[in-house]
Amino acid sequence: MVFDKEESVSLVPLQSKGKPRVCAGCNRRIMDRFMLEALDRYWHEDCLKCACCDCRLGDVGSTLYTRANLILCHKDYLRLFGVTGNCAACSKVIPAFEMVMRAKENVYHLDCFACQLCSQRFCVGDKFFLKNNMILCQLDYEGGHQNGNSERQVL
Repeated sequence: MVFDKEESVSLVPLQSKGKPRVCAGCNRRIMDRFMLEALDRYWHEDCLKCACCDCRLGDVGSTLYTRANLILCHKDYLRLFGVTGNCAACSKVIPAFEMVMRAKENVYHLDCFACQLCSQRFCVGDKFFLKNNMILCQLDYEGGHQNGNSERQVL
C-alpha cells in the first residue's frame, strides 16, 4: 500500500464473463451485482471501510486516503494527519478538517470571523478591513481610520 496518497473509488458492474473477482477486504469471491474498485483491487461495497470510523467509503464519496497502512475517509485522514493551526481571533486550535476564513496570513474559525470591536458577522460580499491585524467592519474602520496601516478586503 502506498503511504500518504489520495485514491479514487469507483463503483463498477460485476461482469459475468471473465475471471471471478476476489474481494481485497475479506478474500471471498464477489458475487454482488456491483463491486468497488480502489487501490488497484476489487472490494465488496461492505468491505471497503474507513479504518477509524468504519464508514463505507463507497457511500461517502469517490475518494479515499492511505497512510501508515490505513485506509481512511477524508475527515479521518485530516483529523489524524492534517495540519492544525490556531485561530487569529480566539487563539484556539482549528482542526484540520474544519472550514475556515482567511485574511492575509491569518486563519479564523467561521464563528470568529467578525468585527473584533462590535462583533458584527460578515456575509458574502461585505467589506471588511484588516487593521493592525484586527478584522474591522466598515463603520469601526471609518471611526478609527485616522491611525493608518490598514488594508481593505471583500468577502
